[in-house]
Amino acid sequence: MKILRFFEKFIHSRDKPKNELSGTLQYYFGRSAAGQTVNQRTAMQVTAVYACVRILAESIAGLPLHVYRYKDKGKEMVADHPLYPLLHDEPNPEMTSFIFRETLMGHLLLYGNAYAQIIRDGYGRVKWLYPLMPDRMDVQRDEGEQLVYTYTRYLDEFGGKQRYEEVKLRPDQVLHIPGLGYDGLIGYSPIAMAKNAIGVSMAAEEFGSTFFANGATPSGLLEHPGVVKDPEKLRQSWHAQFSGKNSHNVAVLEEGMTYKPMSVPPNDAQFLETRKFQIDEIARIFRVPPHMVGDLDKSSFSNIEQQSLEFVKYTLNPWVIRWEQAMHKALLLPGEKQHYFIKFNVDGLLRGDYQSRMNGYAIGRQNGWLSANDIREMENLNPISEEEGGNLYLINGNMTKLKDAGLFANKQQAIQNGGNND
Repeated sequence: MKILRFFEKFIHSRDKPKNELSGTLQYYFGRSAAGQTVNQRTAMQVTAVYACVRILAESIAGLPLHVYRYKDKGKEMVADHPLYPLLHDEPNPEMTSFIFRETLMGHLLLYGNAYAQIIRDGYGRVKWLYPLMPDRMDVQRDEGEQLVYTYTRYLDEFGGKQRYEEVKLRPDQVLHIPGLGYDGLIGYSPIAMAKNAIGVSMAAEEFGSTFFANGATPSGLLEHPGVVKDPEKLRQSWHAQFSGKNSHNVAVLEEGMTYKPMSVPPNDAQFLETRKFQIDEIARIFRVPPHMVGDLDKSSFSNIEQQSLEFVKYTLNPWVIRWEQAMHKALLLPGEKQHYFIKFNVDGLLRGDYQSRMNGYAIGRQNGWLSANDIREMENLNPISEEEGGNLYLINGNMTKLKDAGLFANKQQAIQNGGNND
């Protein structure tokens, strides 16, 4: 009986999951082990982070996005669907589709979540989409175990009073694209999860800035054979004359003083190697090929195209699927979900170079599974008419069935003729 009650309690708890990572606690921004404060803004000041976020955000924003309808044989684009102009052109009167998707993808990469408010008309159809800041969103469950999105809206962001109000939104009023997370409700920030790696890069950059601000001259000590009456005055005088822009001035040492550098030179401290490794480390966080952020050491003409294709397959494709499924879930009406779907077109990124495409088209054309119009559509060319053979599927004339080939066919024919004569 106790075992039965235990399982009943367990099943009951599974029916009512709780969000343990609500609010801004989900991001875990703060000071890294290297002593740097890492958050979404300071991280974007690291060039490798900025490059990775920009590459992924612009890639998603630049992909063609269309609404399709299922057909008996295949699919067709539906340009007259109400969602089509929103997703393809203008999600709201203030921004284009590119800017909207670029903004949301940036939020997804920095915060681990992307939110947009859905404005619907009287028929429940989507009218506008507006981005929402992820750090102002709190996801919880109400007493009926339904998700509630609470957004903090500042009424006077540029004033001194900082007045605000909390707006509660239903799930059908929010387009939510979560990244990788613990509970399936919200994602956690890649920046927060990798703050120590990013902090090392920030610390190395700060060290380099300080070093060159002092004219690339390491600190040291002045040795005096006697007793210095006012060492602080001597230190300030030396610093004023031989630091910063004056670091290369010629020093004249009096009274037998000598100068000895104390700091370890950057080459000995592997300063450059550390900065270079951190580029690869940050690229690894976002799964971006190093050559796309300017590191060409391991890239060549023979493998850079393959790396670009792998970027589409293994980096962009998971993000594309997250976007497509989130939009299908939130934007299509319940009665439309079995008949329509939303899809990015990544074919253009997978086409390869011109020669490879032409060779592939030739093989498809000669083997009968591509027509002239199929090829022209993939190359973004206008179709040719039916009379000109645009939709004909051809096969190579020297290919035939085994039973119809050469001596084998003659022998089979002779056997059949002999049998008929009998």
